[in-house]
Amino acid sequence: MVKLSVIVPFYNVRQYAPDTLKSLRANAREDFEFILVDDCSRDETPDILARAERELPGAVYVRHEKNGGLATARNTGIDEARGEYLTFLDGDDWLAPGYYPRLLGAIEELGCDFVRTDHVQCTARARSVHRVPNGRRGVVMNPRDAILPADRSTSVDYAYAWAGVYHRRLVDKGVLHFTHGLRTAEDRPWIWKLHREADSFATVGLLGVYYRRGVASSLTQIGDVRQLDFIRAFDQVIAETAKDRDADALLPKAVRTYCAIISHHLGSIERFEPAVARKLKSMSAVALRRMPQDVLDEALDSMDVQRATRLRRLRRRPAGTGVAA
Repeated sequence: MVKLSVIVPFYNVRQYAPDTLKSLRANAREDFEFILVDDCSRDETPDILARAERELPGAVYVRHEKNGGLATARNTGIDEARGEYLTFLDGDDWLAPGYYPRLLGAIEELGCDFVRTDHVQCTARARSVHRVPNGRRGVVMNPRDAILPADRSTSVDYAYAWAGVYHRRLVDKGVLHFTHGLRTAEDRPWIWKLHREADSFATVGLLGVYYRRGVASSLTQIGDVRQLDFIRAFDQVIAETAKDRDADALLPKAVRTYCAIISHHLGSIERFEPAVARKLKSMSAVALRRMPQDVLDEALDSMDVQRATRLRRLRRRPAGTGVAA
């Protein structure tokens, strides 16, 4: 029986894939499988993965004939997975040796639906530890209790899918899959759904994932139209949260987070291509008018003057097409 399935999407990462695969080898166990999903790379990544399928114990190589994005690639991996537990890694990140056996041990000991972990962010040669914004460690909790308060960073703001491990019952329950086709912010609807619909989780102070930040090929570094999928992602968060039994309590958090992300993108709008920048403003204005207006008013009143002024000005912007990319 496969105990742990590790889902690793790759896309044009020939420079980093060897380090990723080397770290997987240092985590191999006879009851682990590594599902290597190539999302139709155009560089030498497929050759590297084909070789890994032969040489890495537990490797399963799957190749997309058409690029679908990270969410779709992860879903392919979930559908292929046979493990009792599942986790994720990105194709340009890496692991400490022996990390996965420790991670598996943590969730088996706690007996919960999912476990969230800290990670190390790597920017060039700099290293910094990033903690799950949940103060209770090693204690099984109701995931709903970690969504609020609205005005502080909480567990739903720490959306990295690879910072944790998940029991297969979440797949069977329909909670673990990502929204097909989302090209950015794919973790956001996912993490909210996980916290609304799973029954139990815990946070542990376990370091072992090294997250490579600032990679030139990463979508977060590219100012093209794919970045605007964050609007579709957060529209989904708002729509699903509005239907929740605790909507009155949870919507202020969802709306405030959406506003903060819009403001963040507007604050660095110069990195977008000119046509995309115009579309960002138009789509964001329409998105603000789609939100529950009473909740939006409260959110803007709670934000700092600079961000609130920027968003109020955008809210008054004449309606454009506002069609999602």
